[in-house]
Amino acid sequence: MGNKIICGKSLEEWICHNPLLKKIINTETTLWSNPKYDKFENAINSISLSMEDVVDCEQRLKRFAPFIVKHFPETKKLNGIIESPLIKIPSMQKYISELYNTNLPGHMLLKCDNLLSIAGSIKARGGIYEVLKHTEDLALKNNLITLDDDYSKLAHKKYIDFFNKYTIQVGSTGNLGLSIGIMSAKIGFNVIVHMSKDAKQWKKDLLRSKGVTVIEYKSDYNKAVKKGRALSNNDPTSYFIDDENSINLFLGYSAAAIRLKKQLDEMNIVIDENHPLFVYLPCGVGGGPGGVAFGLKLLFKDNVHCFFAEPTHSPCMLLGMLTEQHNKICVQDFGIDNITEADGLAVGRPSGFVGKTFKNLLSGIYTIQDDELYVLLSSLIDTEKIRLEPSACAGIVGPWEIFKNKTGLSYLESHNLIDKMNNAIHISWATGGQLVPEEIMNEYYNIGKNFSKLS
Repeated sequence: MGNKIICGKSLEEWICHNPLLKKIINTETTLWSNPKYDKFENAINSISLSMEDVVDCEQRLKRFAPFIVKHFPETKKLNGIIESPLIKIPSMQKYISELYNTNLPGHMLLKCDNLLSIAGSIKARGGIYEVLKHTEDLALKNNLITLDDDYSKLAHKKYIDFFNKYTIQVGSTGNLGLSIGIMSAKIGFNVIVHMSKDAKQWKKDLLRSKGVTVIEYKSDYNKAVKKGRALSNNDPTSYFIDDENSINLFLGYSAAAIRLKKQLDEMNIVIDENHPLFVYLPCGVGGGPGGVAFGLKLLFKDNVHCFFAEPTHSPCMLLGMLTEQHNKICVQDFGIDNITEADGLAVGRPSGFVGKTFKNLLSGIYTIQDDELYVLLSSLIDTEKIRLEPSACAGIVGPWEIFKNKTGLSYLESHNLIDKMNNAIHISWATGGQLVPEEIMNEYYNIGKNFSKLS
């Protein structure tokens, strides 16, 4: 990289100040514990969003529930609420404990956002929510509805014709585009999804089959977002959904915490000072995991510990938070190629909004190799008959990353958690996989089995 200057410092100066950077640049697996992590009551003081915002989001989703049932009959069982199961995965817990030769105290659960209706990924939360909020804003502004109306009326043709005058655009590596494209097209919007080179072909094909315009780029996610934003800004009837900075997306994800709390209560699982909760979230640009983690911190405060998981070749949030430069830097600045099979996480520059919001709330970040994602994918099918896409497997090893790493053990010790770990609940967030075509899932499975033989 020569004498390249990155945000005012040479690479040598950055490494001298942050020795962990050497491992990150060499794309080695890494666990970073956030030195600025603080008690919730202190950290929340610098954040403008609150539980009132999350509750407002949840109420809006309830207003749209009749509309969702009408368009998506598969949601009828949950009365139009798009939610996923929370399940125990004891066989997978045993398998990974044997793989790492490290027994995990406490209980491991999987939050199955891979089964979310409509989009089959975590993006069904934030992406669909922002589309619905924009829909409501337009409908209220034009006196098409009142807040007391049955929103199923919006499924009638005259409303679809109205929304057809407007366009929604988004930049995506895949899953966000799917959630926004599918819902927007159903409402009646014209939809344009700007997809980076990392997006899988089957996701592009699926979007086009729903009537969505897909523009493909040979560049990465950040360039696709930049191009999409510029095109949208030139069209007064167009609305751009910005995964890097959108508060509405963020709040859409955060509503998951309210639902998770209810699921834990139904399972008679207590979260308190003596029964800590650890949550492991795959991270791309940061909006999805950031929103979910924010909602969890509002509810459980210091009793929940949130960790992000990134590919070793796309550790954008890790670099942003470690250097405290956030969206001012990208992985390419440090000579990292941003090439990964975890397409949903193939992001070179993090959300500055999420990084700054979470500078005192995030417990840490770890990275994972692509081959390990495939091994986890095939092993989860073998042990639990659960099918995830590669990026969604990043959160599964989180508990063991904490326990087999000195940095993780130091985190537990510094927060007086060691003697509470037998009571701990570990939740890995499965962010996607339901819509993966069977033949492609079989390819993923076979790759994972081959890597297993080599290990």
